[in-house]
Amino acid sequence: MSTPTADIIDLLAGIAPGDALAAVRDQRAQARENAQRSFEALLEPADPGSFPLGERYAVALFVSSLHGFAQATAFYGDLLGDEAPDLAVVVADAATLAAASGPFGSYREPRLEGESTDGLRWSPDASTADALGTRLAAALAHTHLLVFRPREARAEALRALVDAGWSPDDIVSLSQLVAFLTFQLRVAWGLRALAAASEPASAAADGATVSTTVPAGA
Repeated sequence: MSTPTADIIDLLAGIAPGDALAAVRDQRAQARENAQRSFEALLEPADPGSFPLGERYAVALFVSSLHGFAQATAFYGDLLGDEAPDLAVVVADAATLAAASGPFGSYREPRLEGESTDGLRWSPDASTADALGTRLAAALAHTHLLVFRPREARAEALRALVDAGWSPDDIVSLSQLVAFLTFQLRVAWGLRALAAASEPASAAADGATVSTTVPAGA
């Protein structure tokens, strides 16, 4: 297990000590601390129990890749490579096959049916599922559902996790992990966008391009 000491959102956002955005984050010291503690609890727990670190890092790599966040994909890919190197390429390839633009899904509420949109309903193919194993294959399929079709995360979706060997506690932890990663990636991406937007005007005059596009799938 790795033991990072850096603030992970700062790391993903490319914020160094003394940067202007570091001071901005310091104004919300409790929020900064809570985000770091959430990372440690969900991705670096002292006792991961029956939800091992390799599975946690695999989910993180998958979510980062679905969001198109290169820095986070590299970070979580390194963690997975250290913990379970045989899974890193498999998960990266699965994320490529699972890429989509969302969110989408079906509304059940009256008068909202017109807002429903259809899109990819992904699950690993047979060879990918075999390489991932039953538990992780089910977890990544559920993660794709939570990222792109959150409105459809219903009882039958949870049943697939139970059938794959996930305990109720681990299902809760998986859901918390995906929710936290979505938050973490959006904050880090937003900070990157702010940093890019605040570059000196001379950089733009020299032909620099500033992009504030939200990652795909976010």
